[in-house]
Amino acid sequence: MSAESGGAAGRRPRAAAGGGEAVYNRIAMLRAERGVSRRQLAEALGVHYQTVGYLERGEYSPSLHLALRVARYFEVPVEVVFSTEPFPRIGQ
Repeated sequence: MSAESGGAAGRRPRAAAGGGEAVYNRIAMLRAERGVSRRQLAEALGVHYQTVGYLERGEYSPSLHLALRVARYFEVPVEVVFSTEPFPRIGQ
């Protein structure tokens, strides 16, 4: 699994319900760096832990409010966590 894109290597996240564009994320990488479990992040955000998994795999695009809360939790700009373009692989 590619932590940079939030999905399996080479797999593009599915578009959100309603036909929106795919949203890439670094949630799994940020969680791993900080030793935070999906459940811990979910509790801090007030969402179900499965929602965190859906976000990481690109199966669900967050609302703007949720995206901002995720970025605030990790204390980084929202652009560090989410993008409409795939993130470059680390080391390239």
